[in-house]
Amino acid sequence: MKFIDEAKIYVKGGDGGRGCVSFRREKYVPRGGPNGGDGGKGGDIVLVASGSHQTLLDLKYRQHHIAKHGGHGEGNDRTGRNSEDIRIPVPVGTVVKDADSGEILVDLAREGQTFVVARGGLGGRGNARFATATNQAPRFAQPGLPGEERWILLELKLLADVGIIGLPNAGKSTFISRVSAARPKIADYPFTTLTPNLGVVRVDNQAAFVVADIPGLIPGAHRGLGMGIKFLRHVERTSVLLHLIDLSGDSRAPAEETLALINAELRHFSPALAAKPQVVAISKIDLTDTRERLEAEVGALRQQGIRAFPFSAVTGEGLPVLLHALADALHNARSKDPAEEIP
Repeated sequence: MKFIDEAKIYVKGGDGGRGCVSFRREKYVPRGGPNGGDGGKGGDIVLVASGSHQTLLDLKYRQHHIAKHGGHGEGNDRTGRNSEDIRIPVPVGTVVKDADSGEILVDLAREGQTFVVARGGLGGRGNARFATATNQAPRFAQPGLPGEERWILLELKLLADVGIIGLPNAGKSTFISRVSAARPKIADYPFTTLTPNLGVVRVDNQAAFVVADIPGLIPGAHRGLGMGIKFLRHVERTSVLLHLIDLSGDSRAPAEETLALINAELRHFSPALAAKPQVVAISKIDLTDTRERLEAEVGALRQQGIRAFPFSAVTGEGLPVLLHALADALHNARSKDPAEEIP
């Protein structure tokens, strides 16, 4: 299924039914009073967070959602029917914004959470409601109220505990495929990852956690270069960032320079994201050129107060230590701010 994480849709609640103007017409009742019924309520448009939906693909191509109007009132004090609501399932983690103002209306972060995004109009009152001592035969009724309408933006932010970041081809997809059941596309060229990938990791007997792999970042990503900046919102909910650094190849910059570059892009996107706890790891230590630089690069990072965890996703070397470090960092982050824990 194609992964779509943005959609713009039009929603309109149903109009309320109009009230009825009617009078009793019975034998031997020459001047029957008013008996016009009220109109029914129009249907609401309701968004529902659904764990069985993983993408906004359906809404991307079905943009208009209009609820039915309420039934009109009838004689003999009969009220018009209330129209059924339209329930629109969206993935858990969908943020709903008003398209005109950009205001966040709701963050649907829990399974089964609902939000009425456009309310149906109330039905108008029938003429029986307007009878008084001085006006016993009112010949008017209320029209139904119009339903709410608006354009809304839907943005999907994946729910994960650990977000994997780094330059393109740093080994993010290989890592997630090694430590979880996720099977992203892997190849030896930049931007192999075109969509976010989620994987569930379990470390020994500790609780499992979810990792998210996004496309790699490049210098100038905050200005729209590359692909990763588009997907950074998918790691905004994470508690910990795993920063992968690849030292292989002649063109690779020093580790501390790469780390500073990516963190600068994070700060441009969101200072709050850049402030999240990070675990730094050096990938592909099974390669000869990485081995040759490893000791010096780890030492340079240590002088900056940064501990780096070398590992190889191919051979598995260093992976247990790295996974335990991630589990510890996640535990510490949640202990400091329990509100960040994924529900």
